Amino acid sequence: MPLDRDQVLRSAARLLTHKSTATMDEVARAAGISRATLHRHFAGRDALVKALERLGIQEFEGAVRAAALDEGTSEEALRRLVAAVEPSAGLLAFLITENQLFEGDQVDDGWSRLDAQVSAFFRAGQERGEFRIDLTPAWLTEALYGLVSSAAWTVQTGRVAPQDFTHMVAELLLGGVRRSVQP
Repeated sequence: MPLDRDQVLRSAARLLTHKSTATMDEVARAAGISRATLHRHFAGRDALVKALERLGIQEFEGAVRAAALDEGTSEEALRRLVAAVEPSAGLLAFLITENQLFEGDQVDDGWSRLDAQVSAFFRAGQERGEFRIDLTPAWLTEALYGLVSSAAWTVQTGRVAPQDFTHMVAELLLGGVRRSVQP
């Protein structure tokens, strides 16, 4: 029976988002395959993480498309983006932490492309007067990633309910990003 690479990656993602220090043996067990089979497809942890990174980029790109960031108000679009990212938030949280190990040309260009799209969204909200202008779009992008990661970890540890994810992230970010009108 041929190996379902996507199933192996999703099993690895589920495990690593809950236990980022899991060994390759543990990843293989979680995927229901032998360690030797896992190593035939992923030469080591770095190769597995790179494959997970491609999956994360693919899922985040899908979330950005599904959020239709250019439709409606910036606030509505941000809520859609957070809701669309939620299913893969654990994987993204893992990758954000793991990517600190990679530098320079080892970082996939997909992240830069996504950063540019999200930053452009925040810039457009600023230009429409919906988001505050004293914070750079790059910082707002990083704040979004940080809140998504923190919410994913908090949900995973059981300290907050999964159904609160979108509300927690959107409300905290919007509370800080929304432009207030001076009386």
